[in-house]
Amino acid sequence: MALSTNMEPIFTVALLGSVVFTAVAAIISVCLARWLGKQCSSGDKLTISWLLWDCIVHCSLEALFLIVSLSGTVQDSTHWTLATWREYGKADKRFLVSDPTIVSMAMPTVAVCGPLCVALIYSIIRQCAYRHWLQVALCVCELYGGWMTFCPELLTGGHNLATDNPLYFWFYVVFFNGLWVAAPAMLLHQSWTRCSVSHTPPSSDNGFTAVIQRRPHMKGD
Repeated sequence: MALSTNMEPIFTVALLGSVVFTAVAAIISVCLARWLGKQCSSGDKLTISWLLWDCIVHCSLEALFLIVSLSGTVQDSTHWTLATWREYGKADKRFLVSDPTIVSMAMPTVAVCGPLCVALIYSIIRQCAYRHWLQVALCVCELYGGWMTFCPELLTGGHNLATDNPLYFWFYVVFFNGLWVAAPAMLLHQSWTRCSVSHTPPSSDNGFTAVIQRRPHMKGD
């Protein structure tokens, strides 16, 4: 049986460019995190690396998608800067046609999550008391964005997702979007743990001892 000559190649220039961009952004993020977080722990340096990479994606790739989608569609554009989105559109067709749900979720993601990443990085480096409040806010925004991006599509049958193509579905959709579930979930758990510890009331014995120790000495005592 003859093979079809119209099969679309799996590995394309757009895919290679996307992988290179992702790798370069990751390297820059790690290097910047090591430089900015000189006094931070290894865990915080890793967190800063993720936040820098997250910010780069939001403020470059996603911002570009939003700008184009507000005035047209990725599908109709031939500009080279949209090659990554045209490639990703093979996995999720909604990104090619400026789907209202996708564009609506991209607005707060670009406008809120990007600046929140920068603010959170600053709070980690400066060891600000509000660090975990910002971290919770960012993680909730990221998780909610992922939920609203895919839940409506899954409820309607997932017809826009290329579930029949292992590369597009498992690598583009599941793996890459899964990063924005796994990382925020772990950071949210970290914040929950830290906040729980800081708000744990002292035991009754320790509290009574602390009151006695702070009691001023009176004449005759």
